[in-house]
Amino acid sequence: MKDEFQFAAMLTDTWSDLQSPNVLWQLAALFTSLALAWFIERATLSRVGRSSDEETAARRFGRSGLRRVLFPLLALIFVFATRVVLGKYHSVNLLNLAVPLLTSFAAIRFVVFAVRQAIGRSSWLASFERIFASLAWAVVALHILGWLPEVLDALDSVSFKIGSQKLSLWTLLQGVAMVLFTLIIALWAAGALERRLSTAAGLDDSVRLVLLRVAKALLIVIAVLVALPMVGINLTTLSVFGGALGVGLGFGLQKIAANYVSGFIILLDHSLRIGNLITVGTERGIVTQINTRYTVLRAASGVESLVPNEILVGSVVQNETYSDTRVVVPIDFQVSYASDLEQAMSILVEAAHTHSRVLDDPAPKAFVVAFADSGINLRLTVWIADPQEGTLGVISDINLEVWRRFRAANIEIPFPQREVRVLSAVGAAGAPLAASDAVA
Repeated sequence: MKDEFQFAAMLTDTWSDLQSPNVLWQLAALFTSLALAWFIERATLSRVGRSSDEETAARRFGRSGLRRVLFPLLALIFVFATRVVLGKYHSVNLLNLAVPLLTSFAAIRFVVFAVRQAIGRSSWLASFERIFASLAWAVVALHILGWLPEVLDALDSVSFKIGSQKLSLWTLLQGVAMVLFTLIIALWAAGALERRLSTAAGLDDSVRLVLLRVAKALLIVIAVLVALPMVGINLTTLSVFGGALGVGLGFGLQKIAANYVSGFIILLDHSLRIGNLITVGTERGIVTQINTRYTVLRAASGVESLVPNEILVGSVVQNETYSDTRVVVPIDFQVSYASDLEQAMSILVEAAHTHSRVLDDPAPKAFVVAFADSGINLRLTVWIADPQEGTLGVISDINLEVWRRFRAANIEIPFPQREVRVLSAVGAAGAPLAASDAVA
């Protein structure tokens, strides 16, 4: 009842100020504070300069932070100062109402900016900004109404026990808020570490990725371990959850745990790298991502396969670009028995040299493979240095060039032929059978 009277009195005082000519001083002070904050923000940002590609990450971070929080902070400072001065002469209820509004506005901008810098652009960031803004304005509304202490007491009165630890709803909310705050700091530190590692010279991409993920995991664990005791939550109360997690990893999550461990092994031993062309089982493609649980292979058809890391560690993997990107591409041909083999083999080598992707060292070579039923089998071996671009185009272009040169040199490419001879047969009585009867 007392709070309702206080709220009614505040509304009455504000309404009285609005009807009084003295409210013009408050409006002028509020407008002047906002205008000064806007002009100082513009002048500061213009002095700092515009963003550029050569700009350091720290400078870019500072400019983004100024753009987000400088205006509400300056406006809040000016409103505080003018309220102190005007309060000596008449009431400043309108300025009293502007202070919590500007404070919440600055808090919303700062938190959203910190989350964006820590996590980056994400699809859920807009939803988070709306939810946090709604909570901030709700707290301001409760403060203006004078209901905030009663709401906090009601939350604190809802208590329960976890083991020997007694917790209240207000304590849990404080814990969640503190964990979110420390997580934002941890993620921001991880982002700064990532920017630092990206500029480190001589550091392998796999090692950089492992260091980043291990550091991010450690920072998150440390953030949680630091945040919970700060609000009075004993970490021993989480032992039951730790035991349940251990049992889950031992039984239901052992495959997931094995994939994660295998992922770190792959990243540390450099057996696979981004861009390698590998074959595992029936899957063949270029490694585009190495995650802690799976590896992404992109086939020549554009289809991406997610291969669990446990399979890559426990099975045979053919890495065509492990230590040397050069691979051999065999191309088979057949010529007739009437052809000049030396001329045909020379044409094969010359056709291979015309292709831009074929290497001169090792040089293309032609071989006589076998004397088959329909003709003589020849094989051309060519080396290329970019198997990730595919081999079908090379084979097709060389086949077309060989076809043209064989036709110009009158070298025949045979096709399967069968010659059937019908012989006369002798019947049981010694009389010869007809040809049709012999075939039958």
